Amino acid sequence: MAQLRNATQLYQHNAVQTASPAKLILMLYDGAIRFCNTALEGLGANDIAKTNKNIKKAEDIIVQLRMDLDMKYPVAKEFDQVYDYIYRRLVEANMQKDAEILQEALGHIKTMRETWLEVMKRNHVA
Repeated sequence: MAQLRNATQLYQHNAVQTASPAKLILMLYDGAIRFCNTALEGLGANDIAKTNKNIKKAEDIIVQLRMDLDMKYPVAKEFDQVYDYIYRRLVEANMQKDAEILQEALGHIKTMRETWLEVMKRNHVA
């Protein structure tokens, strides 16, 4: 089992190291979605530590996405506003342990991911 875990970690490390910048952003979205889903599981199980840990990971990803914005493009300001809103909703969901707010934030993250995927397709970026 340890060999499988090591192989998986090596694969994930290599995937990140060889990914294009556009693909890395897509991976960040995927991580935020995964962490929100795991936080929702924690809420359902009344596991406050699991919920907090995973919402904070999603928050960290949103912060990273904001930091990666290239503000020389006009659309970056709009993305920044959306990221700010998502971040604030994640914080609120964590403070209140509110699944409805977390679901809302998750929905916005999924929408941003789909938008980014469409941008990648239109620009033939892998």
